[in-house]
Amino acid sequence: MSIVRAKETSTSGKTMTLLWSRVRQRGDLPAFSRVVNAIVGAMHSDDDREFNMTRTVLQDPALTQKVLRLANSAMYAMFEQGINTVSKAVIVLGTQAIGHLALGLKLIDGLQAVSSDSAPARGELEKAVLAGHIARQLVSSISTRDAEEAVVCSILHTLGRMMATFYLSDLWQQVQACCAERGIGEDQAVRDILGLGLDEIGRQVAQQWGLPFSLISTMHDVAPRKTTEPLDHQDWLAAISTLSAHCATALRADDDVCNKALAALARDYAGMLGLEAAQMLRAVDAAQTTAADEHADVVRPLKRVINIEESVLEPLAGKPADAAQILARGMADMRGAASTASIGQLMTMALETVYQGFGFSRAIAFLRNPEQGQYAARMWFGEGVEEIAPRLAFADAYQPDVFHAALAADKIIFVEYALDAAFVNRVPRWWREALPMVRSFMVLPVTVERQAVGFIYGDWDLAKPEAKIEQAEVLLLNELRMLVARVVEQRRPMEASWSGRTS
Repeated sequence: MSIVRAKETSTSGKTMTLLWSRVRQRGDLPAFSRVVNAIVGAMHSDDDREFNMTRTVLQDPALTQKVLRLANSAMYAMFEQGINTVSKAVIVLGTQAIGHLALGLKLIDGLQAVSSDSAPARGELEKAVLAGHIARQLVSSISTRDAEEAVVCSILHTLGRMMATFYLSDLWQQVQACCAERGIGEDQAVRDILGLGLDEIGRQVAQQWGLPFSLISTMHDVAPRKTTEPLDHQDWLAAISTLSAHCATALRADDDVCNKALAALARDYAGMLGLEAAQMLRAVDAAQTTAADEHADVVRPLKRVINIEESVLEPLAGKPADAAQILARGMADMRGAASTASIGQLMTMALETVYQGFGFSRAIAFLRNPEQGQYAARMWFGEGVEEIAPRLAFADAYQPDVFHAALAADKIIFVEYALDAAFVNRVPRWWREALPMVRSFMVLPVTVERQAVGFIYGDWDLAKPEAKIEQAEVLLLNELRMLVARVVEQRRPMEASWSGRTS
């Protein structure tokens, strides 16, 4: 072990020893810890789980009222109205949801009880409460996964920071002075003064409280990244709590800093979590109100007006309102040119008609090459396709995925939400890796003499508003592909292959 490492280990041990000493001095959380242990035990008990959870909640009258109020809130209106007993709440929402809900409420109560009157400590508690509400709003708009688990993770995300400001205020002042005097970042200053990172402090405290590993394992920042597959549950929890905590911090900054920070967070995390930027910002906005309403004694009633640049706040223009008319006009041009146009020329017109008609993020024509035994992208419209075009190819031998299904059935297939975890096995790996940010897509086969010769692909990614393909548009698309197929059948003996490439 190096001298530097040994010093860090020695300092970290002293820091944690001092922390636990001050926790005992303040009489912190013996009662809080017992309640947390009871809730966690009820969540994981093998027998009479619902009864044990109900009994645990009912032992705390204040917690009982908070659970019932939240169970009857708009967040859970989809399940059942008029929940008057904890027993029914447990039955309707489940022991896991009620357990995480109770944990979140007790965490806030416990932390509030031990937070000092100092501005840094109260500010950290306020941001933790805000983060929990932001997580609940985010999850309610994008996912059916356990919202309350995400809330607890988001409250806990900055637990180390809260414990440092609550119990180690003198050392925390040294950290801030170190940043100012040496011009270094807070993370480095924390390690220099405390000997370990804030996330490590948070994890040690959570372990001491007996919190589940599934919660503790999310207590670290997740950097934004492009994903080729849906996040697993733990990564998703870590990402949603990272985003919620950073949004809460941004809300307590000055207006200009707040807006820029939220804009950057929207750009960085929205796609990773299957969100639109505007959707994320609406959730943050709504969380300000719910946090102030439910925790007026913690959250200051500051209504931050979120003014983000239009390019960030509003999705890019998506499907036109007159999509059917645009398709019909394009069809008219194609019919007029069908007698003289080459296959490549007509395909270009068809691709443009589909691209403009639906306002797709990209439209791509795939051609089958029997000699190579594959389908490959040959023409395209849309940004970014040029770079990924070499990866847009797959074998023509049948595979149980959505592309081969459309080609084999000779039918249009429209996938409304391709990021659904239940759908992931129906899209091929080449598509997931090349186009990870696509929300919805269409496959339009072109078949001649019962053999697929290619297809037109179009998609909307997460930067576009949600949209669907209507029945009237399906009729026009069928007419379009039949026209293309007829021209291919007529011209193919004279043309070795489709010609031209558009990008």
